[in-house]
Amino acid sequence: MAHFDSDGVTIDYSDDGAGPLVVLVHGYASNRTINWFNTSWVKTLTGAGYRVVAIDNRGHGKSEKLYDSEAYQTGTMSGDVVRLLDHLGAETAVLMGYSMGARISAFTALLAPERVRALILSGLASNIVDGVEGGPEIAAAMEADSVADVTDRNARAFRVFADQTGSDRKALAACIRASRQVLSEEQVHEITAKTLIVAGDRDDIAGSPEGLAALMPDAEPVTLPGRDHMTAVGEKGHKEAVLAFLQRLPTQV
Repeated sequence: MAHFDSDGVTIDYSDDGAGPLVVLVHGYASNRTINWFNTSWVKTLTGAGYRVVAIDNRGHGKSEKLYDSEAYQTGTMSGDVVRLLDHLGAETAVLMGYSMGARISAFTALLAPERVRALILSGLASNIVDGVEGGPEIAAAMEADSVADVTDRNARAFRVFADQTGSDRKALAACIRASRQVLSEEQVHEITAKTLIVAGDRDDIAGSPEGLAALMPDAEPVTLPGRDHMTAVGEKGHKEAVLAFLQRLPTQV
C-alpha cells in the first residue's frame, strides 16, 4: 500500500506485478479491495504479466474523505488518475474502470488522451451519455439515520453495501451528488483510445455496450449474459474478454 498527494488530497493505492501498466479505478461506494482484489482481478492481471495499480478514489477506501460535493466533480477525480500516473513516473497506462470508475476513466481519456494507452469501460455503457437516475435518493439513503428509513430499493442496496464495507457515508453522499456527470455524444466520439466496453445484459445502471460503442471511433462491445451490475464484476467471461483485449494491443516500446 502507498499514497500520494493529489493537489492537496491524499490518495491511497496498491502496486502489484510487473509488465505493461494497467490502472484500476473502482466503482461508487466500493474500494480497490472489494472491487479488484476480492474478485481476483489483480491476481488475474498480474498472473497474465501486467503491472496492476489500483487506486482508492477520493472519499473511498483508505483515501482522504471530503465532504464538499464540488470535490467530487468527475473531472477532478480524473485529475487524481493523471496525478497518479505522474507519481508513478508513467507516461501512459491502460485504464480500466468499473461503474463510477468507468466514468472517471472515460473523462480521463477525454481530458488527457496522451496518457491513456487503451480504455476498458466496465459496468457503464450507453448510460454514460444517457445518464443514470437515482443520485439524490442514494445521497439521502447515505444520510439516513437507519437503513430501515430507506424505502427506495436501489438506494437501499447502496446503503446496505456502504454499511457492510464500513464506508464514510457522509463522504459518499457528497460524492454521489457530483460524480454522475454525463458525456455528450460528441465528447465520447472524441475519445480516440482503443476501447473495450463490458456490461451484463441485466445491468440497468450500465445501459447498452453496443449503443456506446456505436458512438466511439475505436470501441468494441461485450455483453455478459445473465449478469447485472453486481454479478458482472468478477464474472469469468468478463476477465476473458479483458485479457483478450489486452493481448491484442500493440506492444509497448
